[in-house]
Amino acid sequence: MNNVLIQDTNIPPTKPDKVARAVKAPLRRCTLHEAWSGKADCLNCTLRASALFAGLQKSDFERIHSPIVQFRLVPETRLYRAGDPGQFMFTIRSGLVKQLKLLADGNQRILRLAHSQDVLGLETLVLDTYQHDAIVLQTADVCRFSTKTVRQLAEENSSMRSELTRRWQKALQDADDWIVELSTGSARARIARLLLRLAAMQGQDTCELVSREDMGAIVGITTETASRIIADFKRQGLTRELHASTCILDIPKLKLIAVE
Repeated sequence: MNNVLIQDTNIPPTKPDKVARAVKAPLRRCTLHEAWSGKADCLNCTLRASALFAGLQKSDFERIHSPIVQFRLVPETRLYRAGDPGQFMFTIRSGLVKQLKLLADGNQRILRLAHSQDVLGLETLVLDTYQHDAIVLQTADVCRFSTKTVRQLAEENSSMRSELTRRWQKALQDADDWIVELSTGSARARIARLLLRLAAMQGQDTCELVSREDMGAIVGITTETASRIIADFKRQGLTRELHASTCILDIPKLKLIAVE
């Protein structure tokens, strides 16, 4: 992949002063056929392995000419806003993206954390606009593809239709789990469950923590309360900082707190 810097105005940054930081590098365009064959990037491209596309054959991709755009996004870059025209869907290859709703008082409530192989923008298959804001939380490699393309593939391929149905069911199940895990119980238990969820996303007992503000927006507490709980966890040895925001977690003890 060529290391080029391209400013993509279709994905504006969260704030005007973030324009320079929102430049994605590297960025390239490829056909769906290139993505299927592996020519688009490396053999580790999640798009090839993603269950959303796994059931398609080479002939399915050859009929589609709309490009996939691959890019890297820095934290605070906005993929889309609620109410924007739903022209694209996104596959997360790595990193973390938050989906949120802005509340009447100006605060935000985070409704989902999307990570590797998750698909964003499913609602655009049936609605004209996005229903949430999507903002990069941790540096993310993302593939963007046309909603129209996915809709066309679904109309012509039964395996794609079945997979989209499974994706909708997974989204509903994830929403149920989110409410149960992160919106009930004590603030201490909710933060413990969030840390365990972040560790599970990264597949190890270490995790890159999100900001205290984002923690509060996820579990429905103030930033100050989130900061106090994390400080308590650190004093008790439940989290041990490695560097910056990366910590080792005491998984067994956090699991005990999570069921309080």
